[in-house]
Amino acid sequence: MATFPAPSDEFPDRTQVLLGYLDFFRSTVAEKVSGLGEAHLRRSLLASAWTPLELVKHLVHMERRWLVWGFLGTQVDDPWGDNGPAGRWQVAPEESVEDLLSALEAGGRRTRDIVEGARLSDRAATGGRLEAGTDPPPLERILLHVLQEYARHCGHLDVVRELLDGVVGE
Repeated sequence: MATFPAPSDEFPDRTQVLLGYLDFFRSTVAEKVSGLGEAHLRRSLLASAWTPLELVKHLVHMERRWLVWGFLGTQVDDPWGDNGPAGRWQVAPEESVEDLLSALEAGGRRTRDIVEGARLSDRAATGGRLEAGTDPPPLERILLHVLQEYARHCGHLDVVRELLDGVVGE
């Protein structure tokens, strides 16, 4: 697991700080679900009814929606692929934790390539997720949104692990 980025001058600029936090949260998600058996990956313990595997799939699609479809404006197949017919997260029986964690890692590499190829002040393209005629956000704001998604969902996984086996924290 990556080490939590301390509030220091370890990273040379804000871009690397944001990428460092994203790497940390992605690795925390992987660590939390890697310690679960198949039954616990596909069962919910919470009133919201999501399973840990559904949450991983959501994060894969969320990051792609914001960085590839949103910031770059590139069309993607099935951008809402984490949503099932009822509008909630869904994982097919043949989707494995290994496949989804591999997709999460690949998405992280794609995010890093996108971010390192741009400036934080660059505005998102329109025509993908963002409609033409809108005031598109800068990359920095998109990254902050993605970070809050990861942070919130890492907390959710922390609660699930605490309920299952008492494992808490990073």
